[in-house]
Amino acid sequence: MPQRRLTITMSPHWKDLLRARAGAFSASGYRGETLNFESPAAFFSQLTERRWALLQLLIGAGELGLRETARRAGRDVKRVSEDVDALVNLGLLERTTSGGVCCPFNEIHVDLHLTEKTEQAA
Repeated sequence: MPQRRLTITMSPHWKDLLRARAGAFSASGYRGETLNFESPAAFFSQLTERRWALLQLLIGAGELGLRETARRAGRDVKRVSEDVDALVNLGLLERTTSGGVCCPFNEIHVDLHLTEKTEQAA
């Protein structure tokens, strides 16, 4: 299985980021993939502590069924199913043809910068 890397960014200027990245592949090979959130608030509202824990559980684990994922997480199947749905919708997890789920990435990096806010001219 090829190594896949994901960088999660937070920028309201997502179109600029998209142009700069210009896809996961280039003439020099695989460059990784990017998922952007418009703000840290958007990131934290989608990637809750429990969803992040599911990602940690599934990264490198291969395909797992929903019940097995819930068992390993020590959580209720229904709640894990809701979180898996949200992570699938974000593209962080994928459903398999046999009904399981897997994390397609070998590495996930969160790129979060906090800088001094500057006043803008009125």
